[in-house]
Amino acid sequence: MKKAQYAQRGPVPQDVIEAVEFEAPPLNAGQVLIEVLASPINPSDVLTLTGEYGLLPPLPAVGGNEGVGRIAAVGPVVSHPQVGQTVLLPIQGGSWATHMVASAKGLVPLPDGADPKQLAMITINPPTALLMLSEFVDLQPGDWVIQNAANSAVGSYLIQLAKLRGLRTINVVRRESAVEAVRAAGAEVVLVDGDDLAKRVREVTQKAPIRLGIDAVGGVATQHLAQSLGEGGVLVNYGAMSGEACSISPASFVFRDVTLRGFWLSRWFQAATPQRRAEVFGEIGRLVASGQLTARVQATYGLDQIKQAVAAAAAGERDGKILILPNGPV
Repeated sequence: MKKAQYAQRGPVPQDVIEAVEFEAPPLNAGQVLIEVLASPINPSDVLTLTGEYGLLPPLPAVGGNEGVGRIAAVGPVVSHPQVGQTVLLPIQGGSWATHMVASAKGLVPLPDGADPKQLAMITINPPTALLMLSEFVDLQPGDWVIQNAANSAVGSYLIQLAKLRGLRTINVVRRESAVEAVRAAGAEVVLVDGDDLAKRVREVTQKAPIRLGIDAVGGVATQHLAQSLGEGGVLVNYGAMSGEACSISPASFVFRDVTLRGFWLSRWFQAATPQRRAEVFGEIGRLVASGQLTARVQATYGLDQIKQAVAAAAAGERDGKILILPNGPV
């Protein structure tokens, strides 16, 4: 058994992590041993390695917070899930490993016939997209939504989920080279960010009011989205890819009653009831299993290639997610 462990944090994330051998402890009552099939590297994972994320585990730690696995063994008094069942890995850290020990209680079963690589990515990005579409504004079919970082994993899921709900999207990217990939993901409108974004948005929508904006960039990009919203619109920020604080003119607040909100999936997990979590992941799991919800995968790596994998995930331009396959191809 192996795990990708780090004992310190530093500015170059791939330098602080390495694959090491370990032995799983005996299973206690209520525990299961999970064989990890696939686990992605998310931006939050990279920021955790550099020490810049909002929630940092004590050191030493095992990387990864998301993935999918198969029950390999069960401890005493465990009746469900059974050996062989595909499950969502618990969000407790440590998914970059060949095996994990976890409590059987609360594990989410997943369709056994679905692609493990697609299932591995459903814990963070799809619920982030789904909840931002549903928790802040009561949108109706035909309504417009505008988002930046549309070429990100969350952006791609948001495009697909919006289309399934009959919503129309304006998708903003920061470079011309990203436009075609976003169109290939099914985007109806793709625009490159700029000071005149609001003017171009009004032309595309024929001045239809936009009630919801999704911001992952921060800096002046936040202002560009705020200017594109209609009166009383809600702008939801969930990241700062620019590395800058959100910049927004008081005029958007005072004269057009725009609201700026924040979204952090970890906080939602803390507040959501088990029933609500099951509803969200049940919907996402069904959409992934049916092929209606997918994400691009740029490359897969074995656990012994963890340094190369983290370096690839931290690179500026990618066309898809980096996945760790700890036990080989799936």
